Amino acid sequence: MREFDEALKKLTIDEKAALCAGINFWMTKGLKNIGLPSFYTSDGPNGLRCQNAEEGDHLSLNESHKAVCYPAAAAVACSWDRELLEYMGDNLGKDAAQRNVDILLGPGLNIKRSPLCGRNFEYFSEDPYLAGQLASAYIQGVQKNKVSACPKHFAMNNQETRRQSVNVKIDERTMREIYLAGFETCIKEGKAWSIMSSYNKVNGSYLAEHHHLLAEILRKEWGFNGLVISDWGSIDKIVDAVREGVSVQMPGVDESFGEKAAKAVHEGRLNESCLDRIAAEFWDLMLKTKDRQPSDTTIDTFHEAAMKIACESIVLLKNEHKLLPFSSDIKLAVVGEMAKNPRFQGAGSSHVNEYLLTNAWDEIKKNCPNAVYAQGCSGETVSDNLLDEACRLASHSDAVVLFTGLPESFESEGFDRTGIDIPFDYCRLIEKLAQANKKLAVVLSNGSCIAMPWIHKVSAILETYLGGEAVGTAVAKILFGGQNPCGKLAETFPKRVEHNPSYFNFPGEKDTVEYREGIFVGYRYYQKKKIEPLFEFGYGLSYTTFEYSCLMFDRTEITDTGCLTVRCRIKNTGNVFGKEIVQLYIENPVLEIIRPVRELRDFKKISLDPGEEKEIIFKLEKRAFAYYNEALSDWHVETGEYGVCIGASSDDIRLQKTVKFISSVKIMTKVTRNTLFRDIYTDPVLLSRFEKDYNSIKPYLPFGLAAIDSEKDPTARGILYNMTLNSLASYVGRHLDDVKLEKIINNLNGIQAETIGLP
Repeated sequence: MREFDEALKKLTIDEKAALCAGINFWMTKGLKNIGLPSFYTSDGPNGLRCQNAEEGDHLSLNESHKAVCYPAAAAVACSWDRELLEYMGDNLGKDAAQRNVDILLGPGLNIKRSPLCGRNFEYFSEDPYLAGQLASAYIQGVQKNKVSACPKHFAMNNQETRRQSVNVKIDERTMREIYLAGFETCIKEGKAWSIMSSYNKVNGSYLAEHHHLLAEILRKEWGFNGLVISDWGSIDKIVDAVREGVSVQMPGVDESFGEKAAKAVHEGRLNESCLDRIAAEFWDLMLKTKDRQPSDTTIDTFHEAAMKIACESIVLLKNEHKLLPFSSDIKLAVVGEMAKNPRFQGAGSSHVNEYLLTNAWDEIKKNCPNAVYAQGCSGETVSDNLLDEACRLASHSDAVVLFTGLPESFESEGFDRTGIDIPFDYCRLIEKLAQANKKLAVVLSNGSCIAMPWIHKVSAILETYLGGEAVGTAVAKILFGGQNPCGKLAETFPKRVEHNPSYFNFPGEKDTVEYREGIFVGYRYYQKKKIEPLFEFGYGLSYTTFEYSCLMFDRTEITDTGCLTVRCRIKNTGNVFGKEIVQLYIENPVLEIIRPVRELRDFKKISLDPGEEKEIIFKLEKRAFAYYNEALSDWHVETGEYGVCIGASSDDIRLQKTVKFISSVKIMTKVTRNTLFRDIYTDPVLLSRFEKDYNSIKPYLPFGLAAIDSEKDPTARGILYNMTLNSLASYVGRHLDDVKLEKIINNLNGIQAETIGLP
């Protein structure tokens, strides 16, 4: 860093402060006198949205250059495939490098707290482990090309309603276990070079000025030393933001931001070291992105990659009587506007000016010459004439495939959904077609989960989410067996929106939303409440079948510093090639700490020929068993028996075995006058310190408790357990006065080693 130190000496306070804001909508400030370039940013979670720097916008209102549109995060998350996400990131990075983009604004990995979030199509999952693993792979793929990925939006950005003013009230444990864990993975494993702060407040402070989240957790605890870029227009007070760890305010349409920072340094309100930090971050990014050699990959190759990714991400939700795949000689009725005009991406800042859009109707005709088409609907409505035509074709066909889902008007950046139903007329069309022909397959295009009151009337369902510009080709491959569906849901589909854990607290009241459901987000809630969902987290069918067997551990006990090796075998028992997503969950014992029934802790996607069998190996360390303990300000595991569950989904567990975790960290209860008897009696260390004193006062207990065995009598045990030391003293009177009680408390806290004698 000697070169940087020399460069830094050449900069004035005003020059360093100028780095705190960009120079236009997409570009950061450069400093020619030290050779520091401007960096060009672009939206790009699912494709490059490159605009002219001076004519940009963050809601895709203005045109962008042509680029390949990949499947949205909601779709590609269903692949559960780290290698595929790295492949997608690599292609995006190559495209960015060719367009001289330095910072790709993605991936989005906010947790799907509610299915009503209008931007859920940009996010991976309701589960932080899955989201973090996929995002980390994506980041590594992008950064191979000397282009910075920029995971977003840090953090607790889980709704569009009042997104620039809403205050999220949340406890530390919920933050750590659910909403920060994925970002932590992006920093520690993905090694992201930049990160984007969100619009919202958290516990009263705007994220861009949040000392605990930025300075303490992101910067100090996780060791992040890259750029923190504000979401566009999100900074309230630039000086406070710079002080807490933000690097640059975007967009840069006003030089006053830098001037305010410089003035604060001159007046002693801001330490100059904050500006030196920012200069160092820009310098480091220059070193990481310089000498970039753009590849000669063609845009057609990027399009083929988008098709491959879409194929791996489609989920088969239902396939009654093995309706799918269709044979090529079938007389097939294809219904729905989305067959010819697919809904393939979301609206807002991620909207891509697609290069080559394929539609299912054209691709189906290539596979099935006898296919016929009916429009079925016009926009969000179905007229009697369109309905009659569709039903007539359906009744004279061997099978029907309907393309439907959510219209763009139902979900977008900028607003939240009001429910999870598809338009009423779409449901009416499904039901009428099912009456006309029982062999009905439904292909869904939607950015988030939907209700399906018609599910029992259809034979097959394919979930494509928003599958990118090549989704038409991908769907046709699945429908006719050119590809075996292998995706699994990355979120729970509830039967009703009212079943969702955030239902009473989304989107909050005015400018406040409380995350009262705590850690019980998604499947964690449905399992704990024993609410059967429409489709559980991790669910997805295949055209083949898989057998799970031979679960083995390399040990029966594990400690905080140990590692458990888990092995199992998976066999393709069907007659076609397939891929299975093997999911590992940890089932938590019933102990003092309230925890989910089970939690995803690893997964692997494997390919198997018919009859082929493979061994899967997982490695589990402390974090896989841990919860975040606020008293310790650290991750902790209680000693106990934990279930290691291997399954095809969160509810479909095929193999299970327990392992004992022995914690080396003992959490000591700090005893006071108001400590409950149960907290002493159930703690072996405290009980050993208290036993002699307790036996001395036991004869004087009220309600005849002295003569009752509390171990066998639940009523006596309940009375004793719910007494505090103070109330115990009040019941035995002079046999335990304040002086003696204080000595007992000191002894229990380890302040005094000897016990006291009591009459």
